[in-house]
Amino acid sequence: MSGICAGRVVVVTGAGRGLGRAHALAFAAEGARVVVNDLGVGLDGVPGADSPAAAVVREIRAAGGDAVAHGGDIATTQGAASLVRTAVETYGRLDTLVNNAGFLRDRMLVNLDEDDWDAVLRVHLKGHFLPLKHAAAHWRAEAKAGRTRAARIVNTSSGAGLLGSVGQGNYSAAKAGIIGLTLVAAAELARYGVQVNAVAPAARTRMTERTFAETMAAPAAGFDAMAPENVSPLVVWLGSAASAGVTGRVFEAEGGRITVMEGWRPGPGADKRARRTPAEAGEAARKLLAEAEPPGVAYGAEERGSGGAGGHGS
Repeated sequence: MSGICAGRVVVVTGAGRGLGRAHALAFAAEGARVVVNDLGVGLDGVPGADSPAAAVVREIRAAGGDAVAHGGDIATTQGAASLVRTAVETYGRLDTLVNNAGFLRDRMLVNLDEDDWDAVLRVHLKGHFLPLKHAAAHWRAEAKAGRTRAARIVNTSSGAGLLGSVGQGNYSAAKAGIIGLTLVAAAELARYGVQVNAVAPAARTRMTERTFAETMAAPAAGFDAMAPENVSPLVVWLGSAASAGVTGRVFEAEGGRITVMEGWRPGPGADKRARRTPAEAGEAARKLLAEAEPPGVAYGAEERGSGGAGGHGS
């Protein structure tokens, strides 16, 4: 198959349903050979009886593409290592890793159990770190052997990681952590030919159907703005050699809209060049806040200013 990913080998985690499935199909349509990872768990992380990864592989093959399923737990060292090994042993190489796996256990902070905190951070944040680590180790070895790849990593954050989301303290913290991980990985792995970016998608999936239930409009003129397939073109481009020179960036993607996020740049500042009293520090802070842009509003919070909010990612 021809396309911008022809000849590339792409791994997509959490690819049995929703965004991951859409990404896997889109990569295959652009000529990639795809390793479809999915543990086959429910929305709450509990294993199910079916094999969604195998179903996606059948879809890809039926369309003339090439894919293989991987059912390991990528939030474990063994599972992440076997994910990379599956790509290399099956197809002889690895070019792109798309970290997408995740689930929700939503609670207000005062009701959030430690187990729910640990489970969500484990799958989202650790489930990004371990595949990234093992893929990076492979690409470092390839680079040292004189086979530097145009390697790509695309991580999945969320509007909740950019702005926060009421009732999702665990999820928001994990998704914010993924942005930090993306920035570090982009800086550390550039020497090996690896580009690392993140997307904060807004789409209708199992994880977001309740969030969007009251706000989703009906498709207009045949265009379903909340379809996960709308996010995949950007992910495919970021995962292709065509994205050369783009790294350490965060994009929001929703419907037909793509936004480059520009967070945490220095705003107004003042330097007394001496220690302040608490009262002086407060006075200076008040003046600087009056000059600063208002913050975005956390999803689910009451309006607290004119700062806009982007799409709620998954």
